[in-house]
Amino acid sequence: MIDLLLRGGTVHDGLGSRAVTADVAVTGDTVSAVGADLGPARRTIDVSGLLVTPGFLDPHAHSDMVPLMADPQPFKLHQGVTTEIVGNCGYSFAPLSADAAREASVLFADISAGIAVGARTFAGYLAAVADAGPTNHVAALVGHNTLRLSANGMDRDLRPGAAEHMARLADEAFAAGAVGLSSGLIYPPGCYADTAELTALARVAHRWNLPYATHLRNEDDGLLDAVDEAVAIARDARVRLQVSHCKVAGRPNHGTAGALLERLRAARVAGVDVRGDLYPYRAGATVLAALLPAAAHEGGVRALRARLADPATRRALRGGLFDLTGPGDVLLTGGPHAGRTLADVTGPGDPWDTLCDLVLADPGTGMVVTLMAEDDVRELMADPLVAIGSDNGVPVGLQHPRTWGCFPRFLGTYVRDLGVVDWPEAVRKCTSATADQFGVVGRGWLGRGAVADLAVFDPDTIGHPGGYDLPDLPPTGMRFVVLAGHVVIDDGVFVGERRGRVLGTGPT
Repeated sequence: MIDLLLRGGTVHDGLGSRAVTADVAVTGDTVSAVGADLGPARRTIDVSGLLVTPGFLDPHAHSDMVPLMADPQPFKLHQGVTTEIVGNCGYSFAPLSADAAREASVLFADISAGIAVGARTFAGYLAAVADAGPTNHVAALVGHNTLRLSANGMDRDLRPGAAEHMARLADEAFAAGAVGLSSGLIYPPGCYADTAELTALARVAHRWNLPYATHLRNEDDGLLDAVDEAVAIARDARVRLQVSHCKVAGRPNHGTAGALLERLRAARVAGVDVRGDLYPYRAGATVLAALLPAAAHEGGVRALRARLADPATRRALRGGLFDLTGPGDVLLTGGPHAGRTLADVTGPGDPWDTLCDLVLADPGTGMVVTLMAEDDVRELMADPLVAIGSDNGVPVGLQHPRTWGCFPRFLGTYVRDLGVVDWPEAVRKCTSATADQFGVVGRGWLGRGAVADLAVFDPDTIGHPGGYDLPDLPPTGMRFVVLAGHVVIDDGVFVGERRGRVLGTGPT
């Protein structure tokens, strides 16, 4: 007998096909049929007037430690997200040596969810997540920053044997179940790597047929050179390339999204399987210290603090991303000034000195920073090469609203209200576009034999009312979410169960 029947919905297959009105039958953890007159079921839900889609896959999440939190965290399920790809921007929470874990406890503080950062193998990290029981499915990348931190500390130049050490650690991570390699080339110590170092690691990923996801070395005035570097790495290593959170940052660069898209299209014509992702906001979020130039971070947190404490060195460091935004566009999300802008905290003083003082006091302080133009966001969003990814933080405190509302905002504001793309393409951007890139088998599409990860939402009410000042409001319109055959969001309410799994690249 059918376990669950979703009756009369508007069904999207996640591949961009035209929607059909049909019933969806679920038996066990699998979609057993799509059509009419499918037979009796243990539970039938009338979903007429609602869209029935594959569960969404988030290609760019920072929920690495969220499964280890004491309580279930359904913030992604309420958005329709059934699978998150974590370990992005070069930051994975394994493999870490004891020394690397001590440094990472500061570097990764903004995304550690209050969980102690300790020494772990990649297999050990995945086992810990599986034992805790994730609230939604999790697949993990291994991060270049983490590999470098464990093999080389915070030094700029590679020590003898460090490159080989990183390659061994990456190979072990892929054997344990990592679904790809990530880099974050504005963050230390990854920013010290040259192209050859990254290509060598991407070649390890190639042996496992896994992709390379990158936070580019530059997303502002050096954007196109940074894209060229990423494409060269992917071409020479023969890996799929994911350009993380596609953007054109900094006011002097607004209006140039088309140039980025031209680079991506040209790379595909040249044979590089490149795609990207994007969050539907003008502001991003990261640590406040990212506004400092890379030279400030060399040698680790102790060296950073020493530089910022010296007035002459502080003056000499002035620049970096700081010069491309205004202090009124930097909203602090941590510490005693959370909820205030850098301009508010500075008053009549020098914003540079205020920034340095804040980082000196807490190098892990977070920020939301407005860097993009709306027209660029929409142009990138409309392109078929660009999927939707949240770049979320942990679901506590004053975070970017994308943590709680990325996918509903995209569907409500940009699809329904603004018509940037139509519904079939919008669903594809949230589903198969990511599943295909990361090799997540059985998910990202809806048809007989697919894993029964499903989202059911009201196209007229889907959305997110949260903003930068009040980000954690619940989304609207997401009615039901099914995770491997289990209804986990039931008429808008989380049922309280941890039903997620740790996913690799095979059938799971």
